[in-house]
Amino acid sequence: MATTLSPAGASTSDVRSDVTYQAYAVLRTAFTVAPIVFGLDKFTNLLVQWDRYLAPVLSDPLPVTPHQAMYAVGVIEVVAGIVVLLHPRLGAFVVAAWLAGIIVNLLLIPGFYDVALRDFGLLLAAVALQRLATRFDPRPSLWPLRRA
Repeated sequence: MATTLSPAGASTSDVRSDVTYQAYAVLRTAFTVAPIVFGLDKFTNLLVQWDRYLAPVLSDPLPVTPHQAMYAVGVIEVVAGIVVLLHPRLGAFVVAAWLAGIIVNLLLIPGFYDVALRDFGLLLAAVALQRLATRFDPRPSLWPLRRA
């Protein structure tokens, strides 16, 4: 877990009882667990048949089947969840960008606009996580690429 910043003189218990920290913790947990679970499910399709969520206009030019493409998607999602766990300030950017790509993909498939709208809400939550992480994750967003 990343070290949390706290106001001068505030104890760890004071920070954890802060509603802002609680919102950060909820979002960080959600954006760690969900991408990992959904990413791993790309290999099993227990939750849903993920291939149907890939726009043909994007999958047809690929040298692999949509099912095989979902393996790559799964790996990316698992990595995104791990990045949120280890460095939420950067990971939230990664998840927000990934969700933007998912939204574009879904808008290319008739009948999936409701899912795209839901994912837009998730994108806004990822942006909120990134903003909260600026308070609770002291490392710069591009750490370790850029030192403060």
